[in-house]
Amino acid sequence: MTITVKTRKIYDEFLDFIAKGTTPEELTNFQFSDKVKEEIEDLVYRAKNAEITKEEKQQLDELVLIEHLIVMAKAKACQYLKSSFQKV
Repeated sequence: MTITVKTRKIYDEFLDFIAKGTTPEELTNFQFSDKVKEEIEDLVYRAKNAEITKEEKQQLDELVLIEHLIVMAKAKACQYLKSSFQKV
């Protein structure tokens, strides 16, 4: 898979968050910056209105994959928190 420059920025925002060190609580609360959210919303809007290029469609597909990975990471963090809480 080829990751485009714009997608890499979004991907890097999440990687920076993880690399700085995080707790399961912080991970479950992670959200992209407003700027990134706007970029994603713009791509989704244009895709729904058939105003998207082939490259942008690929970029949107990559963003969906990244979002899926983040959701899975948040789910794992919630499981960890739940099991840690039950041990107390």
